[in-house]
Parts: sequence; C-alpha cells; structure tokens
Amino acid sequence: MEWMKMYFIGIVILVVAIGANIIAAYFGIKTWYDFLNGIGQGMTLRLKDYVWLFLIYPLILGLSAYIAKGFM
Repeated sequence: MEWMKMYFIGIVILVVAIGANIIAAYFGIKTWYDFLNGIGQGMTLRLKDYVWLFLIYPLILGLSAYIAKGFM
C-alpha cells in the first residue's frame, strides 16, 4: 500500500506542476524547461523569473506534496 501512497502523491505533484507551468506561460514567466534550454545561449532572466523558479515554484510543489500526503 505504500507504493500507492507514493503514486498518488506523485500524480498530485505532476498535475500541480503542469498547472503551474501553464500559469507561468500565461504570465510570460520562464519555466524550468525554458531555463534549461536557454543555458549557454545567452538567455536572460528577469527578477520575476528567478523568484518563480527558485522560490514560488518549489514552494507550490512542496505544498502540493504536503497536502496530498494529508489525504492518505
């Protein structure tokens, strides 16, 4: 049963990550995909990109895992 719990948490994180990436794209904020593809190609990041990538996005994913864990 432990694997089902981990699977459920993983699905929740995946769904939340997809939603967060859609929201980031709507607001013109760089996602991790953009960031990794832009390394070494002279891509510039704005302050809001850094805040999103290194503060808000990990917080959202961590909270989604915490909430999903509470349901199990």
